[in-house]
Amino acid sequence: MHGMLCRTALFILVIYMILALLFYFLADEQLHFRSSQGNFGFPPADSGITELTADIIVEQRFTNKIQRLEEVSVQWGDSYHPNAGTVTLSLYDLESGELILEETFDASVIGEGGITTMKPSAPVEGFYQKPLLLRLVSDGQLGSSVTPWMRTESAGLEEVLRDSEINMGDLTVNGEWYPGILCFQALGTDYIWYGLHYWQIVAAGFFLLLLGMVVVGLRYRRGRRSYFINAIIAIEKYRFLIRQLVSRDFKTKYKRSILGVFWSFLNPLLTMCVQYFVFSTIFKNDVSNFAVYLLIGVVMFNFFSEACGMALTSILGNSSLITKVYMPKYIYPLTRVISSLINLAISLIPLMIVCLATGVHFQKSAVLSLYFLFCLVVFCLGLGLLLSTSMVFFRDTQFLWSVLTMMWMYATPIFYPETILPDKFRFVLEINPLYHFLKSTRLCILDGISPEPVVYIQCLLIALGMLLVGALVFRRHQDRFLLYL
Repeated sequence: MHGMLCRTALFILVIYMILALLFYFLADEQLHFRSSQGNFGFPPADSGITELTADIIVEQRFTNKIQRLEEVSVQWGDSYHPNAGTVTLSLYDLESGELILEETFDASVIGEGGITTMKPSAPVEGFYQKPLLLRLVSDGQLGSSVTPWMRTESAGLEEVLRDSEINMGDLTVNGEWYPGILCFQALGTDYIWYGLHYWQIVAAGFFLLLLGMVVVGLRYRRGRRSYFINAIIAIEKYRFLIRQLVSRDFKTKYKRSILGVFWSFLNPLLTMCVQYFVFSTIFKNDVSNFAVYLLIGVVMFNFFSEACGMALTSILGNSSLITKVYMPKYIYPLTRVISSLINLAISLIPLMIVCLATGVHFQKSAVLSLYFLFCLVVFCLGLGLLLSTSMVFFRDTQFLWSVLTMMWMYATPIFYPETILPDKFRFVLEINPLYHFLKSTRLCILDGISPEPVVYIQCLLIALGMLLVGALVFRRHQDRFLLYL
């Protein structure tokens, strides 16, 4: 037994390091950088400043709150006449006078509402929280020069003014104050603390994991077993029975069914087809690649509903076995979740087919979606333990759960985009665990990028929190199950 525990501990440590290396490779830039909180877009224009002729210099001061500045853009008008000449955009550090960026554009190709963008070959760093000056000059003549747009009213610009610390007096023309704000935007990325200290965090996690295993091992040698060791020993001891229970649950579901296991493949496709017809034709939406968006939601929610629904009756459904054969009772909900996990694995096949058929280009971040599926499985196991306990003492749980499942489905953006929810109802999504798992999975598959590192921690804490609550409630009441079966 001691050898088995040592092998288990070594296996966990090796898996931990492999996953840490794999995550570093798959997360790519999203591990180190995120869209800057200091980004600001074009303020809505309400007038032009003046024709930018050779004798005009327009300057806009602002405070840079972007750690890695990647682009600066200006919006123009043409006063509905052909343009000629060139315009030059320059960005300076006000404190040192250093020229940061400069680029010249052909004015003849700038139309009404046109945008010119300065993009450095590499992100500009070292000017965070510094006052900058954006200068616009031209060699054009009156009647053939472009006109930079501006916003003269401060109403509705609170976010832009706050993010960039722009004041209504920071726009000047030939050195004279001008009543407005230049229509420009600045975009870039910020460093992520987790990415900067990733390997230190991994090393700290490794040593904490090692320390925890040493403590558990010492307790075991002194005859003080932990719940973790008991679970490992029980799963090893009863793994044959676990396989039989999983096989039985899986076969029972499709007993006397002509299509059998094929329903695990067909069910999400049929559900998606019906909902796709309704919500893409009758109820319009602006979701790109709605078929994959919808199918990801259907597959994940179907697993959640099935796993928790099967776990709910796991104790009552095995009452005859529980009263005759001793086995840790938490294994019964566990086998139900594992059985549903097999269906989930089969359901991923049509998801991949639809992705390929609709032109989704799989990026390496798609592999990270398995992490959020794992978090969903752990969450369902914890909730299944809680529901199965409640079902033993309160048989109405199954009816309440059916209502709650329906409410949970509509509270999760499965077939509708989250953007349609008013701001006052956004809290419904924030407190919905399924929303976080689903959103992150879609981000990895559809957008081809990894969520920020904090999202991984958040999802794991949600899953482990539910598992801890379910395990504690189940453990506290499991000795009384026989009295109510």
